[in-house]
Amino acid sequence: MSWAVAIALAIACFAAIALAFRVPHKGWAIVLAALALGLAGYGVQGSPSLPGAPKASVSPEKDEGEQIVELRKAMVPEPQHSRSPLTVTADAMMRQGEYDTAANLLSGIVGQNPDDGDAWLALGTALTFHADGALTPAALLAYDHAANALPQSPGPPFFVGLSLIRQGKLIEAHKLWSKSLAALPPDAAGRDILADRLAALDGLMRRIAAGAAESGR
Repeated sequence: MSWAVAIALAIACFAAIALAFRVPHKGWAIVLAALALGLAGYGVQGSPSLPGAPKASVSPEKDEGEQIVELRKAMVPEPQHSRSPLTVTADAMMRQGEYDTAANLLSGIVGQNPDDGDAWLALGTALTFHADGALTPAALLAYDHAANALPQSPGPPFFVGLSLIRQGKLIEAHKLWSKSLAALPPDAAGRDILADRLAALDGLMRRIAAGAAESGR
């Protein structure tokens, strides 16, 4: 991701927070300061000055793939876990950060069994993380199929929300997660995970807004 994209996302995030919480003009400075800190961190860790490179040459963050697989499994009821042997291989590729290879395997699985909601959800996550968190049309289509096959799973909206947050669309992510949580049965698989992440997002947004309001007084 280039500096231009990073700055554009920061501007979008600032607009969302300032408008949604009606932050006074005097309080905008603290919001901008928080976003500037984020950009500084990106400058240190993201190497924005480097040109784009093939996905295979970029080392994935430690344990990222493992976390993605475990989160997906936690959000799908065990009886609805994919029974395809190739899903095990695809998950292994995901754990290694080989999202493109995993997506190719998963595309074959859903091609043979379009009702495999777990495989559709895995395909959506593989496509999304292969695109560095971007919600590509192919990923959105996979998540849509997963949502239809897994109506009581928070998985599809959860991972879509994660991508929205990475794009600076905090308000959209908050609305999506809130709607999903309200529609879930109390004993739904992964409900506690979604509730915890939503609470963390809500707390973050409120702290930023409160700090900005305090600074504007």
